[in-house]
Amino acid sequence: MNNYIYMLLLMGAVIALCIFINRITNKLKVPSLLLFIGLGMLFGVLFRVAGLGNFTDYQLGNVVCSVCLVFVIFYGGFGTNFKEAKPVAGRALLLSFAGTALTAGFVGVFVYFMAGVLPFFPTLGWAESMLVGSVISSTDAASVFNILRSRRLNLKYRTSSLLEMESGSNDPMSYMLTFVFTAVLAAQHGLEGASGMGAGEIVGMLFSQVGFGALFGAAFGFLSVFILRKYSFNMGQGGTIFILAIALITYALPSLLGEFTGVDVLAGNGYLAVYIAGIMIGNARIPQKRDCVRFFDALTSVAQMMIFFLLGLLATPEDLIKPAVLVPAVLIFLFMTILARPAAVFALLAPFRAKINQIGVISWAGLRGVASIVFAVFALNQLGDAMRFDIFSVVFVIVIISISLQGSLLPFMSRKMHMLGDSDNVLRTFNDYQEESDVCFVRLRIGKNHPWYGKKLRECVMPKEFLALLVIRGDQVLVPDGNTVIEGGDVIVTAAPEFENRDEFGMYEEEIGKNHEWAGRQVKELHIPRGNLIAMIKRKDQTVVPNGNTRVLEGDVLAMIKLNDEHASSETGKAVS
Repeated sequence: MNNYIYMLLLMGAVIALCIFINRITNKLKVPSLLLFIGLGMLFGVLFRVAGLGNFTDYQLGNVVCSVCLVFVIFYGGFGTNFKEAKPVAGRALLLSFAGTALTAGFVGVFVYFMAGVLPFFPTLGWAESMLVGSVISSTDAASVFNILRSRRLNLKYRTSSLLEMESGSNDPMSYMLTFVFTAVLAAQHGLEGASGMGAGEIVGMLFSQVGFGALFGAAFGFLSVFILRKYSFNMGQGGTIFILAIALITYALPSLLGEFTGVDVLAGNGYLAVYIAGIMIGNARIPQKRDCVRFFDALTSVAQMMIFFLLGLLATPEDLIKPAVLVPAVLIFLFMTILARPAAVFALLAPFRAKINQIGVISWAGLRGVASIVFAVFALNQLGDAMRFDIFSVVFVIVIISISLQGSLLPFMSRKMHMLGDSDNVLRTFNDYQEESDVCFVRLRIGKNHPWYGKKLRECVMPKEFLALLVIRGDQVLVPDGNTVIEGGDVIVTAAPEFENRDEFGMYEEEIGKNHEWAGRQVKELHIPRGNLIAMIKRKDQTVVPNGNTRVLEGDVLAMIKLNDEHASSETGKAVS
């Protein structure tokens, strides 16, 4: 029992220390995630000095890191503003799949032909060489998001959106390639449970991983949005907890499909599934979304800290500086950064007439990170002594160089390539941009019968929490003061604190189609389910606040409020006016 208490003490101390370190890194020019790796390595050294030996439980590390990576990838999808990214979605997905495969292939060929030729390069077969390329082929979403947001990098030509979607969606491809070549190596070495795989089985596995992963992700994403809109949870943060459960289920079920069917190649890719589900949930209008954003923002931050700390703990500093590790790592990094990644990006984006400076920034932003190390741990855990190459240490060094060099220089390279824009903030490419403020805006239209008509603003009675920001008068937009006289037809925009205690109700949309029973009827004539209210009507480019006489038209979208059972009245239902 004492061992578990010591483990809990260590975890608490590490998380607290990481929080304080994060404050320091905001003033430095290096990515904060790099320091978390260093902290893990420092604790590893302290363990050895204290006589506790090396932490080499790769199986535990693989489990913990894989679970943490689920939340990182899910939140990457959840935070993707698909409306902003839609114009570049095709190119982003092309880079995610074809670009990742090309990068893996280029690096694999380089490793194969350089092994045994260059000093300190061991002789490797095709499968081992391609495994190395597969493991480090993906762009790290955590590192890219961290740098884009912390440095407020707004890149021209929607490049920020493209990088966001590419880095968030290419981990599944890298994982699939890693899984395939790990299985091939396991079969070659006759490991327990492994069987020979021909070209047909490999192609079938890839299609199965993509197809079932996408299918499960879309299905669970649609189901989650439907449940969140139609049902309320009679507990605080019930919707957030439900989404957490959905993320875990969406990852696990496609991965277990092969076991359920007895056909191994039918397994779907859990990382792809959870990413697609995240996009669908994050881009839907669901109740308590801000609470969900805050929760997953904190959860993924802790997950990233734990992953980088644990991977640093698994690393042995003296192994990382061995020539057999350091030399291959540096050469592979240089080849990948200078040749492989740029060649893949150019080959795929040139047909779209992408500008050369955009291709340059996208190539440089191909940061390696946590996923590469996690996949290396997976391969090592599956192959054990059959792996003749110290893949973990080599990949670890590549990631450290990539984060420290590429990550630190990304703002500089963007500036030198004239890719910094000044029209929009990069945070607009993230769904939680709109969730970062606790202020909501209220529009008031002043008619001749309004109590504020003809009065000076300072004479108008309003709650002290309200602040009048703008007065829209015809084609004019005025910034008012206390002496501004309110005229008929004015539209006053006020700011007010958002309602925080939202456990009493949830919101969903009701679309009025041609055959909908409410089409053409007045609100007072509608049979609205008990506990449901109409908050507003979205009618093309207008927003209508309804009353009993408002007529519902075909094409309207009704914003409905559903009260929890304990707050629902016994009345049939009515509009909020």
